[in-house]
Amino acid sequence: MKKILIVAPHPDDETLGCGGTILKYKAIGNQVYWLILTNILQQDKYGKKAINSRQQEIDAAARAYNFDEFFKLDFPATKLDTLPKRQIIERVTDVIGKIKPEVVYIPNRSDVHSDHRVTFDVMVSATKTFRYPFIKKILMYEVISETEFAPAVLDNAFIPNSFSDITNYMDKKLAIMKIYKNELRRFPFPRSKENIKALATFRGATAALKYAEAFTILKEIW
Repeated sequence: MKKILIVAPHPDDETLGCGGTILKYKAIGNQVYWLILTNILQQDKYGKKAINSRQQEIDAAARAYNFDEFFKLDFPATKLDTLPKRQIIERVTDVIGKIKPEVVYIPNRSDVHSDHRVTFDVMVSATKTFRYPFIKKILMYEVISETEFAPAVLDNAFIPNSFSDITNYMDKKLAIMKIYKNELRRFPFPRSKENIKALATFRGATAALKYAEAFTILKEIW
């Protein structure tokens, strides 16, 4: 049994990036933890109805995945790049020290959303091997409408080298994504069920699978 940590800048990134893989990890008996860095807050002029709805979505997603535990750091959404990274790193390392995960999933380093890029930078700093020798593997995931919309230059390319077979979990991944009512829209909007399935089909075809999620392995120690 392994301890897996899924790091999401926002709730829904975990589902778009590795929802099927989370379900598979749980199905084979691993402990899976969810760390959400941001939240929508009243001081940022979000209404109580929107805030309550977001918390209900987070709770519903946590139940659907049956996470062993989840953590909300409640940094302001869309504003991670305005905060001192040291402040974010300290909060993240508190969670890592509590869980002691062996495998960590983090967002792609060049996603167009600044919260994703800051999360990547924070997690690279927060998972140094000499401080956290229990971390044996770090993988980077892609998020529809964030990864592919980064400027089309070589440095921003998402180049997967690890593929997870999610054929048995595709339908449930889509069902969980529906929890996030404001994120799913009609095709050809990037975050449509058709497009999510199309990406899983494309990644699956690369690995001779029906549906897959793709990752870039950043570090592996074995």
